[in-house]
Amino acid sequence: MYLELFKLHELPFRLSPDPQFLYLSKQHARAKAYMESTIWFTDGFVVITGEIGAGKTTLIESFLKEVPTDVVVAQINQTQVSPIDFLQAVLVQFGFSPFKMRKGELIATLNTFLIEQYAAGRKVLLIVDEAQNLSMRVLEEVRMLSGVETTKEKVLRIILAGQPELNEKLDAPELAQLTQRVRLRFHLQTLSEAETRGYIEHRLDVAAGQPRERVGERNLLGARAERLERDRAAAVIGADAQALEVGRRSDLLAGGQEVAETDLPDAEHSQALGREVAPQRLLQRAAVQHLGRDGRVREQVRQLDRVDRRHHRVQRRRGVELNRIRLSPLQLRVG
Repeated sequence: MYLELFKLHELPFRLSPDPQFLYLSKQHARAKAYMESTIWFTDGFVVITGEIGAGKTTLIESFLKEVPTDVVVAQINQTQVSPIDFLQAVLVQFGFSPFKMRKGELIATLNTFLIEQYAAGRKVLLIVDEAQNLSMRVLEEVRMLSGVETTKEKVLRIILAGQPELNEKLDAPELAQLTQRVRLRFHLQTLSEAETRGYIEHRLDVAAGQPRERVGERNLLGARAERLERDRAAAVIGADAQALEVGRRSDLLAGGQEVAETDLPDAEHSQALGREVAPQRLLQRAAVQHLGRDGRVREQVRQLDRVDRRHHRVQRRRGVELNRIRLSPLQLRVG
């Protein structure tokens, strides 16, 4: 029903990092270019940070779709691990089964693999998402891996992506050596109002399978102003109607009449007060003129008119007045 109503083929705002939904704002395009630089430069080491939902993982997935075939990639997403678990996870990504290896064997196997890939003309890229969860000890292992090199150049490219806490860790004095090896650092800021509009329209276009009709900014502002004016007028009408009811009851009490708060319908209650509901109806009609084509208000007016006419006919035909309701002073209520 949701998809049919908005003429969509799929949900446009899912949390999964689908690269086809990536909206390349200026800053997202820049962050992606930084990722691509890890392939261009032999000492590529890039850090991308941003708040939750900034699009870091989606950027990575989009980048991976365009990685050349001569690049071997290891992608790590589970980062709350020990140094040995981290090294094992990297080797698993490269096709090894290292679970019985000790730390020395893990490091030696990784070094040998990197040198072999370099000799074969292939580039090796390590991507760590959610890197803010890496402990200081694991980040030290990352530093050691970034130092693997031949006599001419380094053989491992690295991308770390994470929340702003990652920057705080990298700025710690004990990781100064790792920070010195980072070539580029970039933080994804929140989208501007114009970028947010473009983001929403892009996702809707992708979900619809084609560009959708755009709603002009003036129309949006006009609709918003109309809703605000309608709500404001409705609040005024409600306050005026309540004030009329309070005034009627105050007049009756001042005249010595006793009126109780009951659950009677509006028309019967107005007869018990000895007043008509015409003032409220006039307010409602004025509201219709002020609010324009509001079907709910018009329907309320019609209902009120029908109730008035029906009870006026009863009064003319029978000439009967409702008996006054007498209660003790403790039961009197004034709205």
